[in-house]
Amino acid sequence: MSNQKRILILGGILSLFLSANMNAQKIIKLWEGNPPASNELIEPEKYEKDGGWFTNVSVPELYLYPADKANNTGMAVVICPGGGYAGLAFEHEGTQFAQWLNKQGVSAFILKYRMPNKHKEVPLDDAWQAIRYVRTHAAEYNIKTDKVGIAGFSAGGHLAATASTHYALSGVNTRPDFSILFYPVITMETATHGGSKFNLLGDNPSVADIYTFSNERQVNVNTPPAILLLSDDDGAVPPANSIAYYEALKKNNVPATMYIFPEGEHGWGMRENFKYHTQMLDLLGMWLKDMNNK
Repeated sequence: MSNQKRILILGGILSLFLSANMNAQKIIKLWEGNPPASNELIEPEKYEKDGGWFTNVSVPELYLYPADKANNTGMAVVICPGGGYAGLAFEHEGTQFAQWLNKQGVSAFILKYRMPNKHKEVPLDDAWQAIRYVRTHAAEYNIKTDKVGIAGFSAGGHLAATASTHYALSGVNTRPDFSILFYPVITMETATHGGSKFNLLGDNPSVADIYTFSNERQVNVNTPPAILLLSDDDGAVPPANSIAYYEALKKNNVPATMYIFPEGEHGWGMRENFKYHTQMLDLLGMWLKDMNNK
């Protein structure tokens, strides 16, 4: 048996295993052919079951969690787990959030996006393609094409904010209709998360790249509404990131909501040991209902 066939067989087995254990109805390959750019990673992809971590992601996929017909609101969310642009916290920032969204009647699509490996365009290409998929297949999942949002955690929050400030309106519209940002990396300037900046832009980024990927600089009147959820004591991604994005949204008269919880540090996601877990989800649930009614 050739090495290529072995890889295909092992990949199929891994997808079946992950589908069974993550409850996704389907896992699809994000791109029909090759993506527009390569991340040039040569190490094999790894999945650590303990903690639910993906690393060395080079083959982007979309994990589908359609809402049940009985409570389907018509809303959809593309989810971008965090991990410093080095890996993906796929369990507590991916599957658990998708399952919660389903209970709210929201279809969820977890994006297993490629690690940039200093190729800055790679994650955004994948986010755009995920939004295109959702809008193109909206009728299949009873989704309203004007209620397709994006969510992100930490570095995934940076990707979600980037997709919210850099998008294409020609062809299939890649602009999200709303964004949900959990303790997001927003800026590539002083308050940034060093690891995320290095993995996305490299060790000597240009002034132009720093400006382009500092999303508080890219907000305008067409940026979608956002909710930001974070902790005051976050030592990994300073609250200044979220505050700057919130202020930029308000400056441009874009609806914005921000909840800064007194404690919790970084990376709590859907973990129930986060002190404000229940309150956070209640607030987010109300905000989603408001978004659906607008």
